[in-house]
Amino acid sequence: MRRTTLVNALAAGMAAALALTACGGGGGPAGDSGEVVFWDTSGPNESPVFGAIAQECAARGGYRVRTEVVAFDQALNNYKTAAQGGQGPDVLRAEVAWVPQLAKLGYLVDLTGTEPGRDTGDFLATPLGSTRYQDKSYGVPQVTDSLALFYNRKLLADAGVEPPRTWDEVKAAAVRLGGEKTFFLNNDAYYALPFIYGAGGDLVDASAKKIVVNSPENVRALRTAKGLLDAKAATTALDPANSYHNMQAAFSAGEVAMVVNGPWSVADYLKGPAFADPANLGIAPVPGEEAGKGSAPVGGHDYVVRQGTRAKESSIRFVSCMSSTASQVRVAKELGLPPTRKSAYADPGVQANAIVSAFQPVVTAAHARPWIPEGGQLFDPLKIAYADVLAGAKDAEAALDEVAKAYQDQVVTDYRIG
Repeated sequence: MRRTTLVNALAAGMAAALALTACGGGGGPAGDSGEVVFWDTSGPNESPVFGAIAQECAARGGYRVRTEVVAFDQALNNYKTAAQGGQGPDVLRAEVAWVPQLAKLGYLVDLTGTEPGRDTGDFLATPLGSTRYQDKSYGVPQVTDSLALFYNRKLLADAGVEPPRTWDEVKAAAVRLGGEKTFFLNNDAYYALPFIYGAGGDLVDASAKKIVVNSPENVRALRTAKGLLDAKAATTALDPANSYHNMQAAFSAGEVAMVVNGPWSVADYLKGPAFADPANLGIAPVPGEEAGKGSAPVGGHDYVVRQGTRAKESSIRFVSCMSSTASQVRVAKELGLPPTRKSAYADPGVQANAIVSAFQPVVTAAHARPWIPEGGQLFDPLKIAYADVLAGAKDAEAALDEVAKAYQDQVVTDYRIG
């Protein structure tokens, strides 16, 4: 989930709102206001590109667009509050976990019979799944992402270490890479998922309505993560609120050799002294319990249209343009964000982008998250438990049993603990 728990550190630096008005042609179709208000939840590294594409779409489409850049960590609650009163943006850049939640609340236009709702054959199956709720289409995939192993090529080369394929290889590399300086372990819940998925676990089984977060596989997974700290092969931040920021700072400065993160982080890494030469930044699949068995979650964002908008037809045309192959190619080339359209990967400029090329096999094999309305709420209890386990405050089994009970009591109350 990029990212209710992922990017608070990035979102804190965003401007509250940046208005960009595109000068389009007429006022849109009959009965349509002709102005699309677009909430862009990307960060300062990405919003200028999305804003420029939005203006170009408006100019070609004959409507107006007002883009407002909103802080990611505030967008969902602000959107729900506004939509409840019949207000808010016409189009939202929604994190993938938000779509089924907002659809269940009745805040999104059903796009099933529209052009973007029918034009789905070109999209990757896993990100497309995030747009569905009760067999209807409520969004259009914008970008996809996952988590990969980022490494400092020079530090690994100087130590004679290859990018590790297993967590045991991370431990073994620590002897040459300076112990705790080997790996920074972010204690946020989303970053627990590579351990969980790599061990064959999951949080819930939506088809069976079962809570499986406290499975033996997940207990083993969290003990594997804690084992990196116990072996002095990794470090972490005891305060979960600062974990992501500390990880970014340490890796950018060359103080740790490896981290796990997503493609959105590259722009910040390249500003750091360790990667003044961009070629020093290496990207590989996340390690697993066995070589080649690593697994990471699918993330990304979708475009959704607000139910009750006065610019419905213009908004649908806007979403079609923003999610087109041409738009995705531009985003991939300029920002290094992996496209959701298969055709975009065939573009030579996209193929030449080192970040997209490195992440293409990662996102293709990414583990689908449960696309249920409560999906985004699964992270808060897990975040507390994961931080407690890494801090040594609780054993993994006891901590995950508490998470399972919290899920049943507060999140998926009609599920049984499996």
